[in-house]
Amino acid sequence: MTKTPFVRPDVAKFLEYLESVPGPRLHQLAPAEARALVRAMQGVADLPAPALAMVRDFAIPGPAGAIPARLYDAAETRAPGPVLLFLHGGGWVVGDIASYASPCAELARVLDIPVVAIDYRLAPEHAWPAAPADCEAAARWIADSPDELGRSVTGLVLCGDSAGGNLTIVTALALRDEPAAVPVLVQAPLYPATDMVTDYPSAEAFSEGYLLTQDTMRWFGKAYAPSPSDRRASPLLHDLSGLPPAVIVAAGLDPIRDQGRAYAAALAMAGVPVTYREASGTLHGFLQLRRAIPSSVGDVAGFTTALKAAIAEAGEAE
Repeated sequence: MTKTPFVRPDVAKFLEYLESVPGPRLHQLAPAEARALVRAMQGVADLPAPALAMVRDFAIPGPAGAIPARLYDAAETRAPGPVLLFLHGGGWVVGDIASYASPCAELARVLDIPVVAIDYRLAPEHAWPAAPADCEAAARWIADSPDELGRSVTGLVLCGDSAGGNLTIVTALALRDEPAAVPVLVQAPLYPATDMVTDYPSAEAFSEGYLLTQDTMRWFGKAYAPSPSDRRASPLLHDLSGLPPAVIVAAGLDPIRDQGRAYAAALAMAGVPVTYREASGTLHGFLQLRRAIPSSVGDVAGFTTALKAAIAEAGEAE
């Protein structure tokens, strides 16, 4: 007998609302239409961005031209310290700086460190490995403490959700093998995609009816078109030794939940310090659902508390 999964009351209410909304689903739209829909949803689904001392747009030199970026900081000026690079989710197809403005501002406020979010190139216009190439370039640029950043950087914190969680790990691997000007202190992927080869039970258990569907994941994969076993697509399948400490969060009702679990376990087996949290009874994408699913506020707070502790510990170990 299949056990019925635990679903929080506010999650159940949100799922009922989604089911009642007419119109095409994400995977039935053209990429540009899907991006516009995701951007429009944020005003409804997430909380307003907190006020900060600084929010500034600029550009980072990339392998195929300028990479749009935004700096969030709770302070006008900073002593030398770490900077967090945030890599957004969206299946490598949707998502951008605008749709993640609130979570990035919240990270900057709570962690009290500068946060830089980037618009890496999206598929299908720019298929794999354009996204990981942009993310690595941005990390190396930030590590060099360029004048345009206006901050002296002593270490990097890599963070992202979903596809951005995948890019967080892939970037950490790239900087492990060819270090940047400063070390990566912590990797912090939320509900990351880590393995495009292996079948996991959660993919079948939550394939329909839990926001991220099997059809949407197939649509993302077809657009991104990676080589599935490559390290820049499935980092879990490769050597993880020597990576920086990790703070990993999975969602209990997520089709890729088991990929996050497996990545945390593999890091531990490789001798990498790991903090693993699992938000039971909630959905993939909760970072952007704090208004639609109020209990997500606690999930995000738990993540930032663990991440702040990990950053402090990494700084003391330097």
